[in-house]
Amino acid sequence: MKITKLDTLIVDGGWRAWTYVKVETDEGITGWGECSDTRVPHAVEGMVRDFANVLIGQDPRAFETRFIDMARLTRSSPGGIAARAMAGVECALVDIAARARNISVTELLGGPTRDRVRLYWSHCGTTRVRHHNLVGAPPIKSWDEVTALGKEVVARGFTALKTNIVMPGKGGTWFSGFDGAMGPTDEWAPNWLIAHIEKHIGTLRDAVGPDVDINLDLNWHFKPEACTRIAKALEPFNLHWLEIDTTNPQALAQIRQSSGTRICTGETLIHMKEYLPFFQCNAADVYMLDVPWNGIAQGKKVGDLAATFQVNVAPHNHYSHLSTHMSAALCATLSNVRIMEIDIDDVPWKDELVTHAPEIKDGYMTIPKRPGWGTGINEEVARAHPWDARKSLHTKNLSPMKSY
Repeated sequence: MKITKLDTLIVDGGWRAWTYVKVETDEGITGWGECSDTRVPHAVEGMVRDFANVLIGQDPRAFETRFIDMARLTRSSPGGIAARAMAGVECALVDIAARARNISVTELLGGPTRDRVRLYWSHCGTTRVRHHNLVGAPPIKSWDEVTALGKEVVARGFTALKTNIVMPGKGGTWFSGFDGAMGPTDEWAPNWLIAHIEKHIGTLRDAVGPDVDINLDLNWHFKPEACTRIAKALEPFNLHWLEIDTTNPQALAQIRQSSGTRICTGETLIHMKEYLPFFQCNAADVYMLDVPWNGIAQGKKVGDLAATFQVNVAPHNHYSHLSTHMSAALCATLSNVRIMEIDIDDVPWKDELVTHAPEIKDGYMTIPKRPGWGTGINEEVARAHPWDARKSLHTKNLSPMKSY
């Protein structure tokens, strides 16, 4: 079997781009991978095209060797855009390798370790306060509506959720150190914002009760001092985790040691070499693992390495249903999975983009048993929703938000 063609599709996900890699072979088997990056999708697309020189004519089933081929090509610029493109290609190759054997990716990689995986409702409130018109959901304009959303999460069978710092009635969420919106805060937390965060999480806790897990994602918005203050302020609410992005494992370890609030990190880390320093200094309780940015085989290596340090992983999955299937396959090959992310509020064509949507019941996703990922991309639907960064809501949000 030989690779004959690499192609990419960038699809409009409403306020972010979904990027797919399609690999075709001379035996008629096609594989799909996702490597979505809203901020630079065309850069990732270009990197995939550059890989054609070392991949066309090669055996796609030898996905470890093909990964090495791509790594050699990008040796002088590892990580970043190159890593995302490598992940998309690698995932498509693994899809082919499994389909060629008429087995699932889970089986190909030694699973299953489970037949279903627990989910949390991600960007809960975040999407409705920013993009409620796109997802056909009520807006978040008051604390009463935050309460109603929390009760909806429970009523729909979910036992966990994740939110950001939602500003009810303000049309957005807190931005300080991300999306080009530095603003006047310089990534510190004024006293009023700490109180606002306490009210936000307290409102959700009252709505969902003591047994539903709550995660709060701070992204890159705060420096370590502010994260420490937020972590300590949230101790009474028994968070499942406080999610903090940083490149400094020692600073994160200090935050973790200063508070009883559990810490999660890692969604932007790439491959074992970037995770290892965090593991070595016990920087976090849970580690996010992004399959579209690491790849499935490389992601499994990170998950297995995490197991040797006695910590759990949780796939980062702010993407389409192809990523959801990829992330579920990872969960089904590991023994140290905490939970898996999924966006519930989303564009109405999300299910139509794939040949098989995820099977979700009572807050759990069933691990697919069909060949490959157990799903594929519906190209007709994908091409009907092309990404145009000039019209995207994400691009419009790049201007600094005022401090509320």
